[in-house]
Amino acid sequence: MSLRLLTSFVCTVRQTLPRHTIARSGFQIRAVTGMEAATQTDPKNVIEIEAATQTEADKLVRDKKFTRYMQRNKRQWEDEIKDKKEDGETDGKKPCDAPFERIKRKKMAMLLGYCGVDYYGMQRNPGVRTIEEDLMKALFEAKYITEEDFVNQQNAQFQRSSRTDKGVSAARQVVSLKLPLEIDIEEINKRLPENIKVFGVKRVTNKFNSKIKCNARTYSYTLPTYAFESDFVNDEEKKLYRITEDKLKAVNDVLAFYIGTKSYHNFTEKKHYQDPSASRYMMSFTLDRVFVDSEWEFAELLVKGQSFMLHQIRKMVGLMIAVVRGHTDISTLEKAFGKDKVMIPTAPGLGLVLDKVHYERYDAKFKDSHDSLTWEAEEDSVQTFKREKIYPNIVKGEIEDKSMAFWLEKLNKHNYEPSDDVPSEKEMENEQESDDEDEKENDDFDKVNGEVAKENGDEVDKENGDVVDKENGDSVEMNVDEVKDDDKINVIDEKNN
Repeated sequence: MSLRLLTSFVCTVRQTLPRHTIARSGFQIRAVTGMEAATQTDPKNVIEIEAATQTEADKLVRDKKFTRYMQRNKRQWEDEIKDKKEDGETDGKKPCDAPFERIKRKKMAMLLGYCGVDYYGMQRNPGVRTIEEDLMKALFEAKYITEEDFVNQQNAQFQRSSRTDKGVSAARQVVSLKLPLEIDIEEINKRLPENIKVFGVKRVTNKFNSKIKCNARTYSYTLPTYAFESDFVNDEEKKLYRITEDKLKAVNDVLAFYIGTKSYHNFTEKKHYQDPSASRYMMSFTLDRVFVDSEWEFAELLVKGQSFMLHQIRKMVGLMIAVVRGHTDISTLEKAFGKDKVMIPTAPGLGLVLDKVHYERYDAKFKDSHDSLTWEAEEDSVQTFKREKIYPNIVKGEIEDKSMAFWLEKLNKHNYEPSDDVPSEKEMENEQESDDEDEKENDDFDKVNGEVAKENGDEVDKENGDVVDKENGDSVEMNVDEVKDDDKINVIDEKNN
């Protein structure tokens, strides 16, 4: 009986009390005052109030579509659910055209050589022919890199050890990039021009960088020996000339002046005496050998240094020739390393060759886990390539095109003192047939004096056997003037020329 009375009471209250509805989270809250409960008891009024309240509630519910919840970004799966077709597929899905096979790639070091006579340098440059462009194209056609890697080589972590310029060749260039574990070198070489050849590929550490890990570079410069004499009249005399022991000693005495750490601000462009990045460490510079080709005698110079700047080697050779020929004396060479500005002649780029890049520190550290980067097994192939592709082009350029002979004519009129009458470096460059592009390296070496890869505490990755650097190859600033030994610092190359 009490339940029936309670039900009747609730119904009476619901019919009597007015309703003020607030739509929030699906609940309706009714509020009433004592005065409203006492006065509003007419059933007609109750019906009108209920209709008005219901209309307001519907309006509130419709406005819910414009709340913060409904204005949020739709989830991806919400669109997919709406786009579902009868067969269960969605419009957002794109079926694969062909089955995708994931190829496991690891960091590799690649040794290659090239004759740069017909190329505009090593680094990619839109609109012109470069070594990297032909190399990446061959790797892509051999399916060793993806299309994304070909378009953007940084996806494959591509890095060159040295950047050579227009007309400069390389006997042992090293690049690092990610490649499949199984590589057929012949598949790459048959897609390359005959002036580019890959000699070998070796597995390296995951964080190996062919530029940063390189602790020194050796360049060779080949030129005809008649360039050391200034009293020849015709080509026949130049052809019959053979260098003497006294002249050999004179050449080596001048080249020895370059050894050590010095400021080479006069041997490049846009550097001043106090610029710390102009300090470079030369380990050796000698006349290595003399040989005869096509009845002409040639000399090969070898210079080993931690790093080189734009035109540095060619200016070093040019000033040496000027001193040996008697156009200037040793005081000009001494002055060139001082604070005064000296206009140094730039020798032709035809005879310049990147001979070798050195990884002694890397080999000593990872000799137990990875192959050495001395490339001894590939030495015969390297020497054959030099004899067949590099030296013949240099000899041909000197005998037929007379690259050095034309430059020596300008050397006779060269002025070593800066003045308005002296042509700029770019004007001199444009007059030479075999010369470098006036490009600038976008390296951090312009901002700091040098970078070194930290070698503090490495550990072996048990999964793939790689030795991983804990410090992640961070770099620190150092003063190259403090460098006395190549085992103490690994200076990054700014411009290898």
